[in-house]
Amino acid sequence: MALPEPPLRQLVTIDGTNVTLEMKGNPIENLGVLSAAELFQCINIFDKKYQPSNYNKADGSPLRVFDSKTVKIDVSKRSKEDMGFWHRNVDWHEVIFCVRGALRWETEMGTRVLKEGDMMVIPKGITHRSMLCEDSAEENVLIELKVRDGLKYVGDNK
Repeated sequence: MALPEPPLRQLVTIDGTNVTLEMKGNPIENLGVLSAAELFQCINIFDKKYQPSNYNKADGSPLRVFDSKTVKIDVSKRSKEDMGFWHRNVDWHEVIFCVRGALRWETEMGTRVLKEGDMMVIPKGITHRSMLCEDSAEENVLIELKVRDGLKYVGDNK
């Protein structure tokens, strides 16, 4: 005699609270959902079409990939020159992920080297600039999230 299939569970997070729902069917079988389909995609940020204007210019801008009122996602590729100016973002926290290479970040709070796999938050209102360093690659690639809302570090909470 075959055992009955266990119920499928789906964990739903609402305002930071996890709720477990038991379901009779597989939640991804509904292939007719099209809402926000343009967001559900894989993007190869190393593709040449995602080469921002800052690729070999110190004063170039990163390439905006996603945009909303509270979060902006950019690709930045610094390869030839230091950032020749200082920048201060008074409206957005900047969350920077290094996915290739390394850059030295000078800020009024101190200097940090951001290497592959590292993430750094530059709080709103902090003056900063990026510079090449000894660990920089021929192409240094960053993903930058601009976050308008407040951020609270909870990484050590278990």
